[in-house]
Amino acid sequence: MNFLEERIVKDGIVKPGNVLKVDSFLNHQMDIGLMEQIGKEFKRRFSDKHITKVMTIESSGIGIAAFVAKEFGVPMVFAKKSKSINIEGEMYVAEVDSFTHKNRNQVIVSRKFLGPDDHLLIIDDFLANGCALQGLISIASSAGATIEGLGIVIEKGFQIGGNVIRNLGYHLESLAIVDAMDAETGTITFRPQPDRTAEATYDI
Repeated sequence: MNFLEERIVKDGIVKPGNVLKVDSFLNHQMDIGLMEQIGKEFKRRFSDKHITKVMTIESSGIGIAAFVAKEFGVPMVFAKKSKSINIEGEMYVAEVDSFTHKNRNQVIVSRKFLGPDDHLLIIDDFLANGCALQGLISIASSAGATIEGLGIVIEKGFQIGGNVIRNLGYHLESLAIVDAMDAETGTITFRPQPDRTAEATYDI
């Protein structure tokens, strides 16, 4: 197991409805040491890319993307889910369906923070159906920016998002890919990563 899979096995909770709770260390309470590891791992995986900006979506992606941006030494911009009176001028807008919250949001990025000179690494905490990533891709395309890669902390490999994004031709890296979960037994099955050769199932 890699460091993230080990942490999911240790502290993750499988709930009915294909829900994996990692709020004790990733997306509610954050383990800062783990965030630093995640930032360094994304830097390693995208070290051959020219990155000028890291982009994510509020709110769970913000903390993670900040650590990634620190490793690359570039700014981080995040798409807001509602228009704020503090946002001035023209904006890029996309519609995004939320798997977690079962609703639809308009997400926006101010045009002054994103443009055709930007080379983006898009970061998010979870990938399920891929709606959030497709919204960010839409915003990046509207800006004329170059998408150098997409980094996901946990991908639900049994849902369509990963295949959808990869079939679009993007370089997608997920630190942990969950191929199966069983809420009754508390088991989770990870897809083999480049440094592993066989699928493995763990009780959590």
